Amino acid sequence: MKKYVIGIVGLGMIGNSTAVLSTMHGMKTVCYVRNPAKIPGYKASFDKMYDEMIAQGIMTKEQAEICATYLKYVGSYEEMAECEVIFEAIAEDLEQKKACYAEIERCCPKVKLIGSCSSSILPDALASAADKYADRIIVTHPFFPVHMVPYFELCASAKTAPGVLDYAKEVLAALDRKPSTLKKPNPGFIGNYLQFALWAAALKLVEDGVCDPKDIDNCLNYSFCPRYSSIGIFDHFDNGGYKLNITTCNSVFPILPRYEEAPASIREKAESEDAWGAKSPTKRGFYDWNGVDMVEYQKKVNAPYWRFINWEFPTEPCK
Repeated sequence: MKKYVIGIVGLGMIGNSTAVLSTMHGMKTVCYVRNPAKIPGYKASFDKMYDEMIAQGIMTKEQAEICATYLKYVGSYEEMAECEVIFEAIAEDLEQKKACYAEIERCCPKVKLIGSCSSSILPDALASAADKYADRIIVTHPFFPVHMVPYFELCASAKTAPGVLDYAKEVLAALDRKPSTLKKPNPGFIGNYLQFALWAAALKLVEDGVCDPKDIDNCLNYSFCPRYSSIGIFDHFDNGGYKLNITTCNSVFPILPRYEEAPASIREKAESEDAWGAKSPTKRGFYDWNGVDMVEYQKKVNAPYWRFINWEFPTEPCK
């Protein structure tokens, strides 16, 4: 499998996790850091993700140390000149992205793909923020943790050059990812569009007094959600046939919610100082998070995804 020189701009959760993914595949990974004082914190986050894999028995400490040799922090875009692929994972702010693309255009002559990890800005807007590299900017939206969740969704703009999407698929295949490609832009792309459609329906059931949040989570945990970790929804309904399906569609579709904005139950929690979720001062949202062991909770969040880390790690340090 071809090795690429990967650049990453924006070392939040997504950027750091992407660096873990690329270094685990023995790919030179150059991370731009605007403020060098933050490097120790970034490295601590990077190391923690590897420590979790060591604790899971997925790799040894020695293997993790070899992978870490493929990581390099730099303080200028000029030092990213060898990068063929750059993942842009900075804030969802078009002006900041525009400044980033200008620096990449100025300093990185070998770049064939700029993959924006944007979860909300559509690709045509991203391309409009660039100049000579507008034809190689696409959305490459992952889910966190990027090194564990293999799914990416790709979306090109009207300016995207022929071959760029195929090149992105080659890069992601080399990183053992499972991308889906949108034929045209869509708010929420695929993953969040589907996830928030389910979220809207769940909120409506609670607001209408049909059931409590725990009842919905119980349904998701023990009914259809586990099925979709091994087959798809189109698999499932094709297999079942459409005589019953159309009857249920005709019964349920007319009452599915169509919110024009976040419903009252969310707005009230977001605007409250003491009820906006697990990270609020009172640790309350729909649930009471007081006394919850958040380390154990995070283990439950990650548990379904460890099985996807199943490739060979580099055996030699980066040269």
